[in-house]
Amino acid sequence: MEVYLDNSATTRVFPQVAELMTKIMCTDYGNPSSLHAKGVAAEQYLRGAGQTLSRILKVSERELLFTSGGTESDNLALAGAALALRRQGNHIITTQIEHPAVLQTCAYLEANGFRVTYLPVDGYGRIRLEDLQRAMTPDTILVSVMHINNEVGSVQPIAEAGALIRRMNPRTLFHVDAVQSFGKERIYPKRMNVDMLSASGHKIHGPKGVGLLYVGERVKLQPILFGGGQQRGLRSGTENVPGIAGLARAAELLYGSLDEDVERLYGLKRQFLEGVSRIEGVRINGVPESGIGDSAPHVCSVSFGGVRSEVLLHALEEKGIYVSAGSACSARRPQPSAALKAMGIPGELLSSTLRFSFSVFTTQEEICYTLQQIYSLIPMLRRYTRR
Repeated sequence: MEVYLDNSATTRVFPQVAELMTKIMCTDYGNPSSLHAKGVAAEQYLRGAGQTLSRILKVSERELLFTSGGTESDNLALAGAALALRRQGNHIITTQIEHPAVLQTCAYLEANGFRVTYLPVDGYGRIRLEDLQRAMTPDTILVSVMHINNEVGSVQPIAEAGALIRRMNPRTLFHVDAVQSFGKERIYPKRMNVDMLSASGHKIHGPKGVGLLYVGERVKLQPILFGGGQQRGLRSGTENVPGIAGLARAAELLYGSLDEDVERLYGLKRQFLEGVSRIEGVRINGVPESGIGDSAPHVCSVSFGGVRSEVLLHALEEKGIYVSAGSACSARRPQPSAALKAMGIPGELLSSTLRFSFSVFTTQEEICYTLQQIYSLIPMLRRYTRR
């Protein structure tokens, strides 16, 4: 039996998405900047994608930029906004548990004269609004907060943070990395006082290599790519038409049955966490005392005391079960998880934590099979470790 539980890293493409992309790549393959019929057909796919995604987010089509993925969206949002607003201030606020696409961009900005405050999180991976309020200053130009953490599934109070930022300094921009929440929650940037929002195609059963960045009409960005002036000069380069169309089609499919899918994902998460909780020496991360409903529906972070994560990962792989030891973007450079450390997870558990992440394709049978294998593997691996 093959069980794929690494959906926070990437997802299986919907068949409808693959079919649409194949048609565009093999038949409607024109450059959308070309004036002939093939170019016009390609441009219509871009227009249709913009209409679909703007309808989902309840924003204007002109407020959407298409990028190569979540990393570029995050980079453009932070670097583009900071460089454009440099005369207004030099202070940026983010959190200690952001994705490397945000943290590394902040490090770049710090090296170029900006001051960055990294908000701490509680034991469940959530920021405290009072910490955000204390960090705000008159020269704070940008706040960037991840909606759902990719490692532990903690959910940040985005709407409350947006209202706080707007109240304290209306000129401060608010960016949200929604790569893990887009397609899992209904997100309306304007209602939540969000000025910029990043999302990615391959996290929502769309293709790799494509993403979007919502840029509110009041936002000024300095481009970080230069070329032919596509997308109003904010993101030059020939648009990835099949990828963009695939992203929009995947989002349309997910949001068409969102409520039912999310309810089923929470059911799978409950089934899995209740199962692993029966094992002695197990710690569940990112789920607050108020219950799993206040955590992401698709991410489970579990620490298995006495077993190294990579050992259990490969033992599960031998059984046909695919999971992750953390963020896929840093999995090949093993080091203690910054998110887990920020949450205060005990040192001995930092190297014993696995992430199990589900999708609309995950079944109850797969969860049962995974639990059975974990039940048999953990005692054996712990005996081996003690030797």
